[in-house]
Amino acid sequence: MTVTFDADRYKDTTRTQWEDAAAAWHAWGPTLEEWLGGATGLMLDAAGVGTGARVLDVAAGAGGQTLAAARRVGPTGHVLATDISPAILRHAAASATAEGLANVATRELDGEQLDVEPAGFDAVVSRLGLIYFPDRARALAGQYRALRPGGRVAAVVYSTADRNGFFSVPVSIIRRRAGLPAPAAGQPGPFSLGGPGVLEDALRDAGFRDVAAQTVVAPVRMPRAADCVRFERESFGALHQMLAGLTPQERDEAWEEIHRELARFETPDGFAGPCELVVGWGTK
Repeated sequence: MTVTFDADRYKDTTRTQWEDAAAAWHAWGPTLEEWLGGATGLMLDAAGVGTGARVLDVAAGAGGQTLAAARRVGPTGHVLATDISPAILRHAAASATAEGLANVATRELDGEQLDVEPAGFDAVVSRLGLIYFPDRARALAGQYRALRPGGRVAAVVYSTADRNGFFSVPVSIIRRRAGLPAPAAGQPGPFSLGGPGVLEDALRDAGFRDVAAQTVVAPVRMPRAADCVRFERESFGALHQMLAGLTPQERDEAWEEIHRELARFETPDGFAGPCELVVGWGTK
């Protein structure tokens, strides 16, 4: 039997899961920035984020990259953080206020319906967000429309599953235990843009020029595998979504298996979960 992908239901579930995980994702902020800092810096460089720039952050989450962009653009610039989850945006706004960054605004927006000023931004960035859009072409068309001529887009995505064991191991275990089929071609998922040239082709198809990409090795480093399991169990909305059909006991059993499998990435110096990211960019 063929199961039809329901994009509207998927987005409703995604919003709910991130509403639930927002506080935990925010709480893990220092870990996120240590892990994703190198790729984030490259993304902001590639998007040309500098003093005075107007930046649109799509699927901003708790806003680590939002704050990094706001520091770069300074008081003469502006960053608009958008996300489908209002709860997670409240954390982004609170973090900006706590840091004294008055150049940050937040707005609840579906990344496929970017109701923002056309040609109103110098840069559009998205960190680990584009992979989860059901209609990626529509999302990128909206980003293209938001940019001024000559403006730049940049995004961070995961590469392929085999290079991201810290995440693909839990995904494969949960998928097997929950009886979930692998995503069909074109459907959203953590590794949906990770193949060679896939992100670049998506950017070119949206009309961007001078497209390029670079891989970034970004292992998830923690004291033990158990810490990574707690990180993912508390804050990874995608995994929560996949586990939704299991009973509480079945979920616990899945996490126990995940712990056993992730333990193979423990070293004498601690846990080092394999992760490879791709940063892609282009110009309007």
